[in-house]
Amino acid sequence: MLEFKYDTQLLIEGENLDEDVINDYFLEHFQGDCLLAVGDENLIKIHFHTNEPWQVLQYCASLGEIFDIVIEDMNRQARGLKG
Repeated sequence: MLEFKYDTQLLIEGENLDEDVINDYFLEHFQGDCLLAVGDENLIKIHFHTNEPWQVLQYCASLGEIFDIVIEDMNRQARGLKG
């Protein structure tokens, strides 16, 4: 059993995005691991393992348009099922 169940990935498109600010917000407000927040001021790629992906989506949507959203259940994947 994994500590953090959901592999959460998405893109944020907006203006004046700051990957360092986003990274710090995740570390201060969300429980999870394997954080990746990379990009530029117009597009950020997020990858994060968490048990509460809806909180990640809500925060990211407050920053700009979110798309290419993928949320996979890693426990199901480990059992050979569709995530």
